[in-house]
Amino acid sequence: MSEIRLNIIDAKGAIQGAVHASIGDAVIAALSAEPETVGELEAALGRFNKHLEQQSPFASFDPGVNTRPWDAGVIIVDLAARLVAIESSYSDPQAKGTVNYHDGDAATDVWLSYQLAPDWVFLSTALEYESLRETRVADRKAHPPCDIRRVLYGRPLNEFIVSECLAERLKDHSPVDDLGPDEVVAQSLHIRWLMTPRAELGDRTPREVILAKQNYIDLDLQSREVQWSLLNEGPPPLSRDSHAYLFAGIGSHEYVIYYYLVRFLLNQCWQRVRPARTEAVSEPTIHRHAAAGSVPADATSMPTADLQHNGPARRNSSADSATGVDQPAVLMDWLEEIKRAWLNEPSDEFDGRIPGPMIESERRRIPLIVSPRDMILDENCELCRMLASEAGEDFGPGFWHLDGCDMDHLFEFSTYDTREEWESEERRWQEQTEEFEREWSAKQAGTTDDIPF
Repeated sequence: MSEIRLNIIDAKGAIQGAVHASIGDAVIAALSAEPETVGELEAALGRFNKHLEQQSPFASFDPGVNTRPWDAGVIIVDLAARLVAIESSYSDPQAKGTVNYHDGDAATDVWLSYQLAPDWVFLSTALEYESLRETRVADRKAHPPCDIRRVLYGRPLNEFIVSECLAERLKDHSPVDDLGPDEVVAQSLHIRWLMTPRAELGDRTPREVILAKQNYIDLDLQSREVQWSLLNEGPPPLSRDSHAYLFAGIGSHEYVIYYYLVRFLLNQCWQRVRPARTEAVSEPTIHRHAAAGSVPADATSMPTADLQHNGPARRNSSADSATGVDQPAVLMDWLEEIKRAWLNEPSDEFDGRIPGPMIESERRRIPLIVSPRDMILDENCELCRMLASEAGEDFGPGFWHLDGCDMDHLFEFSTYDTREEWESEERRWQEQTEEFEREWSAKQAGTTDDIPF
């Protein structure tokens, strides 16, 4: 018994047919690419079964739904409801697992891991599926996905930065701890942006949408890295017109990049409008190569719909001549320009990499690779240099990650869901640090007694 009846359902219809049960396992694993249509599911199958890139396993399927078991059983995959029902004596795939990789000629001994997004629900009978489907579909329709990057990178961000920086001009700013007054303003406004619910995000905060799918995306990228290492070739990326790309969540790389982008924009805007320098400012301070007209609209690797440009800069004749402060519309145009430049320039923060393409790679679930030469930890280490020079193609790629270690050490910039979790972890680290210092002090004291003078 090695065949099953496979039902695939999306928002436009349904198809069903008999396939080898291993194809059913690969279909479950392919849901890790978050397909919403049959076509997107077919493309995602290429992650785990190379010969399916050239031919569709659904070509002989009939329209409609048929939940009667065939041979080893039946599997129902409903992309519109994000439900999976499995009645099979062949296997019992779940939301997390491994599948055997098919290289185009035959199944291999390579097992690839996968993990689905947390909103997928697995059921053990077709009856359970039939009782839940309508409710699940209605709930998903009532909460359609939003393009979070239109808010995080677009006009709402620009409006917030300009309005808040102009409002801060009227306040008294004093240093706090190790932060100067300018750093205090940038940090406080950054926190305010992250922690303020917004209607465009379904009354969620930017921080909530940033963290919503971070763990899932990180795990999916990790699986792709392992796949690349085992097969010595990159797995197929998400298409730019796929639902998973257009409404992609944010992983750790974009999370860190976004922190630096927002802080850069806040610092630049505040430096321009703060009271101590407003009289000296006559023209926008353009970041490095961001001179007017130097960055074409299509230069960014982010889609133009994600990073909206609001037209050429305009100077309002009613600008406050007493202070020299630009009008909000001019400041917003200027922010859009330096934002695009920052996203398209090599950054010292990221070892000379360009932020925009790094974000694009993560959205398409493409790991960031480094050559063996780039992985040298110490140029003065002869063994490191020898390993780098001798490593050929069989060595496989190395992978590059961002961890946010230099970001502000506050809950708002952490990846913890709740302040209580963050505080608990802080206490644990404090206890470990104190324990280490006690042991180190005791060891040093014992060593000192043994030193002859």
